[in-house]
Amino acid sequence: MRSDNIKKGIAKTPHRSLLMATGVSKKNIQSPFIGIASSFSDLVPGHIGMRDLERQIEKGIHTGGGQAFIFGVPAVCDGIAMGHDGMRYSLPSRDLIADCVETVANAHQLDGLVLLSNCDKITPAMLIAAARINIPTIIVTAGPMLDGESKCEKLTMIKGAFEAIGKYRNGEISEDRLIELEEASCPSAGACQGLYTANTMACLTEVIGMSLPHCATSAAVSSEKRRIAFESGMQIVELVRQNKCPLDIINRDSLRNAIIADLAMGGSTNSFLHILAIANAIEQAIPSPWGRVEALNEPKRIIEPRVGVDLKDFEELSHKIHQFVKLEPSNNITMTEFHKAGGVNAVLKELLKSVSEFKDCEGVALVKTSEIVKNAYVDRNVIHDYSEPFTTKPGLGILYGNIAPEGSVIKISAVDKSCYEFEGSAKCFNSEEEAMSALENNKIKEGDVVVIRYEGPKGGPGMREMLAPTSLLVGKGLGTKAALITDGRFSGGTRGICVGHICPEAANGGTIALIEDGDKIRIDINKRTLDLLVDEKTLEERRGKLQPFKAKATGFLAKYSRTVSDASHGAIV
Repeated sequence: MRSDNIKKGIAKTPHRSLLMATGVSKKNIQSPFIGIASSFSDLVPGHIGMRDLERQIEKGIHTGGGQAFIFGVPAVCDGIAMGHDGMRYSLPSRDLIADCVETVANAHQLDGLVLLSNCDKITPAMLIAAARINIPTIIVTAGPMLDGESKCEKLTMIKGAFEAIGKYRNGEISEDRLIELEEASCPSAGACQGLYTANTMACLTEVIGMSLPHCATSAAVSSEKRRIAFESGMQIVELVRQNKCPLDIINRDSLRNAIIADLAMGGSTNSFLHILAIANAIEQAIPSPWGRVEALNEPKRIIEPRVGVDLKDFEELSHKIHQFVKLEPSNNITMTEFHKAGGVNAVLKELLKSVSEFKDCEGVALVKTSEIVKNAYVDRNVIHDYSEPFTTKPGLGILYGNIAPEGSVIKISAVDKSCYEFEGSAKCFNSEEEAMSALENNKIKEGDVVVIRYEGPKGGPGMREMLAPTSLLVGKGLGTKAALITDGRFSGGTRGICVGHICPEAANGGTIALIEDGDKIRIDINKRTLDLLVDEKTLEERRGKLQPFKAKATGFLAKYSRTVSDASHGAIV
């Protein structure tokens, strides 16, 4: 076992003494050492129930014959961080969390890991860490929140709270009703109720094979979630015994499976960033000097990971995959209802049957996907037959053009079909705050294209989510009448004609920095294009006057701004 480096032999007497100080018995010091990386936090609704799940995982590990050690990592709630400078820290926290897990796991020579996660950047961070460290690992996502309800109206965090602000300011609801919605929209622990980023990444983790079946959709407050946590603790010990490591599971086939499932379900646009970052982590993985963890009675094996997944895979598959699942925010079906309808297993069953590009892979359950889903229940009211999709368009799309020569993303599933072709006049803002002020003061009208720039990974820095302005657009009744484009990103809860991740970003001199008020912009989802209708000579003149960008940041964000790549490469550092 890798942990022999800290516990075997006379020279390790001091190490064993320190381990015994933690309460490890003489018998258990011979057991596989399993770390539980917990992102528990009293600050994050999706994570407040993790103390109980930690105990369940710990029980499972000890039942399976391992020795559990819990350690903590940071967690950011994107909803609470939204709409102010705190959001600049959300995406950078992904790499910070991966660094934390890698540091503890390697410093203490752990034999295996259970990574307890839930919300937006924490789950992809856990996947990145798993790929880097490459010791047996299972991810437990803590599960979705229960649906809210008020006066027989079903509520979610987005429609019950964020979009309610626009309805209140538009005079559609009273202040008393706004307060009622505020109190009822988020009734329990768990990730917010729709297929936003947290639940998208939980589903894709299950698709990839890094969590056990039903983990993604079982409610945070359910006994089923507690059982899955216990079973994950049991299973990680078996994975250590069999030397089943993340790079046996996360590869080109499983990542393309994740892209296909994402397109079929219409998940969050943030998944593009995260899948690209996970692929990069695999490409950069360098086997440690000790090789991989040895299975019992098995020689060391070192693999050369080559995944080769990039933005072209998203573009290629987005022209092929039909969307046969449509959940909140583009529909009123929540994760609770999706789980009852069959959840991820039902989606996998349909994809295996109908999509030739979807591969039959083996994950942490140690059986093929086809075996897991052969008896899966499918509610056709929620999960359509692939031959009868909600739309032959995918849930997500890549747009190119002179504004985004290196790509941009749009959640097609959240755009009304009447708006697949949209042309409007630019209204430009150099920050989210400027755009919000204009929206709140009714300066955005029908036919406008709101341009929010200098919010990319480098320019923000931190690539903030634009949920507040997009929700306000919808709340004010402009969801089909105005558009928004940005080099920042969106929440998985964003809906409307909203294009994000524009590359190159404004801070790198991208075309988005050259747009002026009144310029005509054309968005064509059918042709996958995003164009500024200004001649090249005029753009070159504007480029000559453009001032070099200097990040207004200190500390962690200054370092991030200097080292981060663009969104088309996953905003990796």
